[in-house]
Amino acid sequence: MGESLLVNFVYCHPVGHAVEALQYALGYRRADPDRRIGVVLNSATAVQLADWCDAVDELYTVDIDVFEPGDAGMLAHVPAEWDWVVDDPRGHQSWQHQYFPGLQRYYELSAQHFRTTRGHTQVGAPRPSYQRRNQLRLALPQEARDWAAQLLPEHDGPTIAVLPGGSAERWRYPSLASWQRILDAFAQRWPQVRFCLTGKHAEDGRTSTGFTSAEFEALAEVAPQVVWAVDVPLERQLAALQRCEMLLSPHTGFAFAAMAAGTPWLTLAGNDWAEYYFNPGVPFHSVLPDLQRFPCYLMLGNTPDPVDDDGPRAPSMSAERIETDLPELLDGAAGLLAGLDFETAMRDHAGRVHALFGGRRELLYSVDGLLADYLPAEEPA
Repeated sequence: MGESLLVNFVYCHPVGHAVEALQYALGYRRADPDRRIGVVLNSATAVQLADWCDAVDELYTVDIDVFEPGDAGMLAHVPAEWDWVVDDPRGHQSWQHQYFPGLQRYYELSAQHFRTTRGHTQVGAPRPSYQRRNQLRLALPQEARDWAAQLLPEHDGPTIAVLPGGSAERWRYPSLASWQRILDAFAQRWPQVRFCLTGKHAEDGRTSTGFTSAEFEALAEVAPQVVWAVDVPLERQLAALQRCEMLLSPHTGFAFAAMAAGTPWLTLAGNDWAEYYFNPGVPFHSVLPDLQRFPCYLMLGNTPDPVDDDGPRAPSMSAERIETDLPELLDGAAGLLAGLDFETAMRDHAGRVHALFGGRRELLYSVDGLLADYLPAEEPA
């Protein structure tokens, strides 16, 4: 075994942040296959994902409240001696500290706890060596794949997974009426479509779906063919998604895991974050909102005022916005069903998001800096 490297990637608990950590672990593995690679994650995230990633040799978890500083004992069980320790850069950003004092304290404790022979640095530093542009592919358990095969046998028509909301407040996702409108439009265009509903309601300290059980039931009533992958273990949800042509959802970290399972993502984009995780080889289409009409992407602490749409609703998730962009949502699905390839998807997305942000490249963050490879060339000053 070669040098030891710890990906110290403790951040907030949504599923997508665990996927980011695995993507970086894979990059460090590909740069040096002989490395022993460990990962540290927030214990409240989807830590089981690491079990299905062969780039990770050792997994450690820490109990952390990002809003409240913890004590030095939180790291006592994590080995202190490594050749390299690489941190999540967000743990060192002052603006993150303003919102998450517990995160700031964790990385201060990390600096005290770890002893390295070669360096304690951050993801993205020139060293240790790192290889970009790797496809992350989770190796899901056979039991889960067998279950999914029974749930979703071969079907004469497209199968589309639907996750109607993430873990934020319910008003930040489309109303039930809007989702009914979307599914009806898909069924009109593809009469043989089969929907696979997915989500999680368990209050277990991890992320859950704000879309209620009653809303799921009402959504299923308007769809021609529906199967359920709701409130089943994560490995079964992801195995079901592997048998779908795409996942349709708003921005959610669960979609990162879906792409890591190989499932294309059709995104009803909006709310706080533009899409920033792209898994090489896995196509996607992000339907971007008109920022003048439907403000979003204003970062933490600047949430736009809700509009009235079956109660309060985030502007970018409102019925008006959805009706405006429904044709593109359908066309995006058609492109994925027709075999849209990843390179074409990236070039198209990069051009659209570059224009959306007025060419401000500093706002176009992505894991591995992948988006930067596809942005239009900068014009000379």
